[in-house]
Amino acid sequence: MTTLAIDIGGTKLAAGLINAQRQVLARRELPTPASQTPTALREALHALIMPLIGRAQRVAVASTGIIRSGLLTALNPDNLGGLAQFPLVDTLTALTGLPCLAVNDAQAAAWAEYRALPVTVRDMAFITVSTGVGGGIIGNGKLITGHQGLAGHIGHTLADPHGPLCGCGRRGCVEAIASGRGIAAQAEDDLLGLDARAIYAQHLNGHPQATRLITGSARTLARLIADLKASYDCQCVVLGGSVGLAEGYLSLVTGFLAQEPSPFHTAVVAAHHRHDAGLLGAALLAEEEA
Repeated sequence: MTTLAIDIGGTKLAAGLINAQRQVLARRELPTPASQTPTALREALHALIMPLIGRAQRVAVASTGIIRSGLLTALNPDNLGGLAQFPLVDTLTALTGLPCLAVNDAQAAAWAEYRALPVTVRDMAFITVSTGVGGGIIGNGKLITGHQGLAGHIGHTLADPHGPLCGCGRRGCVEAIASGRGIAAQAEDDLLGLDARAIYAQHLNGHPQATRLITGSARTLARLIADLKASYDCQCVVLGGSVGLAEGYLSLVTGFLAQEPSPFHTAVVAAHHRHDAGLLGAALLAEEEA
């Protein structure tokens, strides 16, 4: 059976046709609508999936935000503003005429990455550092979603009580410091107005302020990983996202993690499925639910 998998992120929308052998047969991308309104998202999804619908038998969507009873809302409205209580499953069912499963994108990616690990791994965390910071938790071989879909929103754990205000309403969240949006928001002087991609490029070129922002992000991630190790003794952490997979970022994170006391150390590896983890994870979960 072929699944039309969709990944809704704060920056881009992706869709792919995935067959029973878990191969991506076709893939499309569009920018996430700038207006962040229900109408704009519905129209963008229609444009994204129309060329692919005829070859699929079901839909699986992975989205940033909280998925609860088929509805999408955002813990941090800055990432998907104006979309509180967006009827994600009903919208895609109406657009495609196909059964639809919806899950948080980092939870979906966590499942895809877990399935790519050796069977000896039973406890794993996935962290995506991109527009925001998201996560997915695998405990004893099972994806933990929580009864309200909130499990894995580790980007909204505390990093600095005196840090910047996060879009979720808390101050000093990991996301407010370490995410692409957080990196850009902290930029000053000649970096002011640049996005995280441009700031990262400046870091690679040796720009002092850019390097301070990127290393601050990596240090915050390392502390988060140490907290996760202390919380549930994860055997490894998988790192993904546009910032997480950027050149040299993983090495920065592991370097800072090595400075923590040894009981808080764990293996940190790059996402095996790279930027397709959300698509593949959603398709896997739909397959296993069928």
